[in-house]
Amino acid sequence: MDMTGERRIAASREKVWAALNDPDILKAAIPGCETLVKESDSDLRATASVKIGPIAAKFAGKVQLLDLDPPNSYRIAGEGQGGVAGFAKGGATVTLTADGADTVLAYDVKAQVGGKIAQLGARLIDATAKQMADAFFDRFAAQLAPAEAGAPLPEPAAIGLLDMLPAEPMGYPLVAWVGGVIFLAIVVLMFGALL
Repeated sequence: MDMTGERRIAASREKVWAALNDPDILKAAIPGCETLVKESDSDLRATASVKIGPIAAKFAGKVQLLDLDPPNSYRIAGEGQGGVAGFAKGGATVTLTADGADTVLAYDVKAQVGGKIAQLGARLIDATAKQMADAFFDRFAAQLAPAEAGAPLPEPAAIGLLDMLPAEPMGYPLVAWVGGVIFLAIVVLMFGALL
């Protein structure tokens, strides 16, 4: 599986670099991550629960950071074991480029899976990997944005069914429509009982 892409992050390159090397930020950003321990400047150990199609597994693995060029780039190599579900191994090259006040994070991932997971098919694996990458970058960027702006993340607003209805459909207040529907229901019940 190969995956490339880039993300614009609203933070300086130095802050993005520091966050990419902060186990707490990474743990919060990685979907399903349960533990992430930095064993040295270049070695990390992690456990994560992952669900790909009908297979759910807990992976334990090691990650090594190579070719460190702060704050420009590094290469990641790692592998994880998911018991009977299979294994995953591979690597990624991550490059940071300053663009004004923002940072463009480019990545090139090459990975290989084996075991039961590999039997699910490339399309499902690729779709799940893309979904997990999108979730990671959304969470990662959200953690950096408040630090730059100095404000907490807003809570998502709950939207009810009535919020989606227009205030005055076809020029009549919503109360008139509700009253009309109730009136019609009563008329139908009355005439239905007479027949």
